[in-house]
Amino acid sequence: MGSKALCFFALLLSFSVVALKPALAENEEDPGLVMNFYKDTCPQAEDIITEQVKLLYKRHKNTAFSWLRNIFHDCAVQSCDASLLLDSTRRSLSEKETDRSFGLRNFRYLDTIKEAVERECPGVVSCADILVLSARDGIVSLGGPYIPLKTGRRDGRKSRAEMLEEYLPDHNESMSVVLERFAAIGIDTPGVVALLGAHSVGRTHCVKLVHRLYPEVDSALNPDHVEHMLHKCPDPIPDPKAVQYVRNDRGTPMKLDNNYYRNILDNKGLLIVDHQLATDKRTKPYVKKMAKSQDYFFKEFARAITILSENNPLTGSKGEIRKQCYAANKHH
Repeated sequence: MGSKALCFFALLLSFSVVALKPALAENEEDPGLVMNFYKDTCPQAEDIITEQVKLLYKRHKNTAFSWLRNIFHDCAVQSCDASLLLDSTRRSLSEKETDRSFGLRNFRYLDTIKEAVERECPGVVSCADILVLSARDGIVSLGGPYIPLKTGRRDGRKSRAEMLEEYLPDHNESMSVVLERFAAIGIDTPGVVALLGAHSVGRTHCVKLVHRLYPEVDSALNPDHVEHMLHKCPDPIPDPKAVQYVRNDRGTPMKLDNNYYRNILDNKGLLIVDHQLATDKRTKPYVKKMAKSQDYFFKEFARAITILSENNPLTGSKGEIRKQCYAANKHH
């Protein structure tokens, strides 16, 4: 009986080892995020994305602002997995359709990039990587630094619309909340100050700033700037669908540069968060340093974008490679 029991135990052990092997192999095959992840499976992938970003930027200059906003709105919310790009379904609301995503647009051009990549390598390159690399190349289009970013992300299958407010700081939040939210994903104070430098490009819809103009003008605003803001935003309750906005930086509106920091030190920041950045004792020293040195701004900006792009990605066998960026794959 003893030898039979021993034999059975040995058999059980051998089954256990066999059962464990695939999981270990799967783990070993997951390199996580690496530079040039597609070098063997789709060597042209990054070149195709870069080329498409350049072409789209030539035709529609505001696409570059969108690429830059996408990386923040996607990667800051739990995982850098292109959940932002999913359309609403009968069961879930799209992140794109929430209040926190107000003003995000140009998603159809990400589909254009995905289609170009799919023609070369069907079913290989994730929408999450396309989102991140289009941001990298969009930053270059705007005169910012080239930031080498790793790839190998896979796509999530569900929207995180219900979590946005928990993860994304709003433009009216206190500086403590803003710093805490970013610290949770590993971005320190100079990194936060640099990331908000993205406000040096693009524009702010009047909906987001009329509370600083009506019923009374915020006394913290530079009076010389108020006149322009009132001209651009004449209605106390603007129509969200109307094209009413103020450029974030009137001097160099299409250029990612450190002019933003000089503006906010001169009380020309449009949003409450811009004003707080220039006045809070935790952030002001970095604002001053970035106002003086574009190199320092770019160095910290590149570091923060890198951390953001690597936030909790799906890799290996997790997630999927979507066929179309706006919909999870159908599993029969």
